[in-house]
Amino acid sequence: MTYTAAVDEMVFALEKVAGLAEAREAGAVELGEDDVLAILTEAGRFAEEELAPLNEVGDREHSRRDGATVTTPKGWDKAYRAWVEGGWGSLTGEEEYGGQGLPMSLQIVLTDIVNQANAGFSLNPLLTVGAVEALQAHASDALKATYLPRMIAGEWTGTMNLTEPQAGSDLGTLKAKAVPEGDHYRVFGQKIFISYGEHDLTDNIIHLVLARLPDAAEGTRGISLFLVPKFLVNDDGSLGERNDVECVGVEDKLGIHASPTCTMAYGTKGEGAIGYLVGEPGRGLNAMFTMMNQARVSVGMQGAAVAERATQRAVAFAMERRQGAAATWAEGGPAPIAYHPDVKRMLLTMRGMTRAARAICYACAVAIDRGRPGRPDADFWKARADLLTPIAKAFASDIGVEVSSLGIQVHGGMGYVEETGAAQHFRDARIFTIYEGTNGIQAIDLVRRKITMADGEVLAAYLKELHGIAEAARGANDLALGGAARRLETAIDAVAEAATALRASLGAGELDKALAGATPFLRAMGLTAGGAYLMKAALHAENGAAAGRAGLARFFCEAYVASVPSLAENAVAGSDDILAATPDILAA
Repeated sequence: MTYTAAVDEMVFALEKVAGLAEAREAGAVELGEDDVLAILTEAGRFAEEELAPLNEVGDREHSRRDGATVTTPKGWDKAYRAWVEGGWGSLTGEEEYGGQGLPMSLQIVLTDIVNQANAGFSLNPLLTVGAVEALQAHASDALKATYLPRMIAGEWTGTMNLTEPQAGSDLGTLKAKAVPEGDHYRVFGQKIFISYGEHDLTDNIIHLVLARLPDAAEGTRGISLFLVPKFLVNDDGSLGERNDVECVGVEDKLGIHASPTCTMAYGTKGEGAIGYLVGEPGRGLNAMFTMMNQARVSVGMQGAAVAERATQRAVAFAMERRQGAAATWAEGGPAPIAYHPDVKRMLLTMRGMTRAARAICYACAVAIDRGRPGRPDADFWKARADLLTPIAKAFASDIGVEVSSLGIQVHGGMGYVEETGAAQHFRDARIFTIYEGTNGIQAIDLVRRKITMADGEVLAAYLKELHGIAEAARGANDLALGGAARRLETAIDAVAEAATALRASLGAGELDKALAGATPFLRAMGLTAGGAYLMKAALHAENGAAAGRAGLARFFCEAYVASVPSLAENAVAGSDDILAATPDILAA
């Protein structure tokens, strides 16, 4: 199947549904809609021509390690050179360092397009953009001047080094250490699961590494962040000697085979890798969260993007595959399976879930843009972005798994066969719910930190906005959205009530009780927001597309938003059995 970047759909979702047009009117974004369309049209062409043809190649060939060297699949180097020449890595970089200074929301749509075409390729530039964000926010002027121009240009790439064999989600137990030496540090330790920790695409790789200083406190308060280059950089900007860091292993994974997932060793020669402090001592996790929060929205976008690719493949197959008779097929002979009711149900689910997840990610990115310092109502929008980030990451990455699984089902037995390509999307999507903070951690973050912001007022303002969409839909009689709007209003009220109960549990010191309901609560919020955005899309659609978008919104609300009250009730009342489950019961 030939991949098509549905640019018009993505621009519509960004401008009309996620609110970029509103942000522009408010003076928070300067980029015009024509410019957005032009940039993304070219991005779609690049993805179709350069990246999509390599997707299956990368899945089949993998990236391979030979000693300390990692070789990416055939064609990867050419595609990466085209990426650099096109300036695609520089969209959001600061202009002072050669970037284009464009909105984060445009970067998220680019992430969408690139991941639709080739998720294995995408991780390298995705992490580099995040590393650039962290350095722009926290590095010294000297480090910025040395590293940012090359990283923004794509000549050097960046990585995120957090996880260790004994320290996964609990970063307080990490053991990597950094010893002061003059104007730099010597870094020792091992990091695992480092995407593109070693590769053959660029001359240098810039690692951002969490480690402890000798006098560091225990736990996360004692962690600092260090910039550790693969090759040291001379005063004139040329590359010097190889640093004491190397890749000592590459994982054999379920999916994203082309992306090398490396084990990185620092200080194997005994001298330690030279590193430079980023930000303040002991504040490394704070600095790293700048990169992580950007990456979390991007990972959610990965899920929605792979869901889009899986949906395109499933629709194409369902229109070609003929089996049995269907009442709505009048041309005689076996009908395309797309005409069978249950296949229609699956395809509607795939399309609705994908567009809902996309809209949430885009809305989060627009909120990030509007929350930049100096923008109108920046504090309000920063809080909105903070609220939406765990929902975008967890809900959209869950949708990536669910939709790609449905894609296999639409293909039937052929979906289980690698030949069709449907299985790759499922395998690729499975990691998105795990890395950059598991989805359970995102749910905990939502309940423990985000719905409690400003004593619940941040959430209340968001739910009020969703209520406004439902009210507008009630008045759009020509779209027949009244019933769906009532479903949405019921869901919004259920989410609000559940949030109040969860905050009460937190206030009473019943932390485990609140966290036991975190995952169903996040799901309830994702479905509610997704239903509202599908409804908003119908309200803003051109006449020719309005009926189809309204039908999709009705289906989504009846099939999925209708389940929100049960999810909300489970989030509050379902904790007792979870907390009562002891290891001996679970093992029985």
